[in-house]
Amino acid sequence: MDETVLARIKIVLVRPLGALNVGSVARVMKNMGLTELILVEPQCDHLGEEARKMAVHALDVLERAGIVESIPEALVGCQRAIATSARSRHLSVVPENPRTALPWLFGGDSSALIFGPEDKGLSNEDLKYAQRFVQIPSSPAYPSLNLAQAVAVCCYELYQNCLENPEVAQLEEKADVDTAAAIDALEHYYQQLETLLLKIGYLYPHTVDSRMTKFRLLFNRAQPSANEVAMLKGILSQMEWALSNLH
Repeated sequence: MDETVLARIKIVLVRPLGALNVGSVARVMKNMGLTELILVEPQCDHLGEEARKMAVHALDVLERAGIVESIPEALVGCQRAIATSARSRHLSVVPENPRTALPWLFGGDSSALIFGPEDKGLSNEDLKYAQRFVQIPSSPAYPSLNLAQAVAVCCYELYQNCLENPEVAQLEEKADVDTAAAIDALEHYYQQLETLLLKIGYLYPHTVDSRMTKFRLLFNRAQPSANEVAMLKGILSQMEWALSNLH
């Protein structure tokens, strides 16, 4: 099996609390052929004794882990991102089963799978950066999984899909890698759109977050190409120019 498609998927841990969990995540990533770990505002020592003890032979994954201050920074260069959630917190969004949704990540030149902190999971603010959402099926008697367990389940599903469908990963890889817009390019567009809509009075400060969440969901579903995002940004720039030249 060609594991290069797995190596292009980032595992992003947002504000992880426990070094033991981070070390365990590094280990299971290496077990399943994933190598890129990104920590967003880690609340623990990811290079300390506890993390190293759990990583065992995956110290290389742990030591190469990227440390960033925000989710957008973690997603720079990514074209696809899936967030995990124990429950649906996003209006109008139904979480999918990891087995059916995660192979979609193979379609990006760089993709990300995002996990929240152990105590609260991902917030609505965190979730808005993802294009799709997954929920791991579990017993209603105790549905909450440990962070490292959740990462293990998802990494296993990705690895298993590569084993069973190597041609699917290859086809996905070639499908739209040249045309899909990077998430950070979309983020710049959202910021430009928000500024303009506030200026013309379509958005108000007290409604901006909820309205922009709906715009994000709309464009994330559409998955515009890089050229399409450039066109949309050009329209906004022309509108800004026209507004500034009104007499």
